[in-house]
Amino acid sequence: MKIRTALVTGGTRGIGASITLALKSKGYKVIANYHKNHEVAEDFSKKHGIEIKSWDVGHFGECQESIEFITKKHGTIDVLVHNAGITRDGFFHKMSPQMWQDVITTNLTSCFNMVQPIVGPMRENGFGRIILLSSINALKGQIGQVNYCAAKAGIIGFTKALALETARKGITVNVIAPGYTDTEMVRAVSESVLEKIISQIPVGRLGKIDEIARCVTFLAAEDAGFITGETININGGQYLS
Repeated sequence: MKIRTALVTGGTRGIGASITLALKSKGYKVIANYHKNHEVAEDFSKKHGIEIKSWDVGHFGECQESIEFITKKHGTIDVLVHNAGITRDGFFHKMSPQMWQDVITTNLTSCFNMVQPIVGPMRENGFGRIILLSSINALKGQIGQVNYCAAKAGIIGFTKALALETARKGITVNVIAPGYTDTEMVRAVSESVLEKIISQIPVGRLGKIDEIARCVTFLAAEDAGFITGETININGGQYLS
């Protein structure tokens, strides 16, 4: 069987790092994108033997150039997992245009930036797996995250339309929408806030990053070709606050 090449954005920390390692364990040749935290990325690369490359997913030219570089070195990218994202939280009436634009650019426009240079070669090869990370907050909303919720909800519409365009080309396009997951960012909130979050999750705990990664490897598999345009919710049963 051909060794498939996978690219994971935001792939050196948190959920992204878990996805990168899970794909590697399944035999994929994996390249992990990151942006600014060079020291953490270098440590991750050395520890796990993962190739890394830095660029801004919100900048189309950087995405195009980096994808061309990876393709020349490794051949066609067979699996794209677009996980990179940011938050710029604040009540909407106090939200600056920059806070809005930063999140829309990095979380939603980046889907175009990353997928557009990759999907053409996938169509030519008759195979591709595109997996985009959204959020529970795209589905239920969240106070102080109008920009984030809008961007993450946009990813779902993006996915459904692209799935229809690529369905006959052997390409699947799917979304994973994680709930509250045990990451550094979530653990950084106060103990009282964390207790409130967990109390709203029917299974009574945070998600595990490996549980998200397991779903990615399932969707990326050769025999997952009949699942496309779907949003898979991994949230412990939590939908409404």
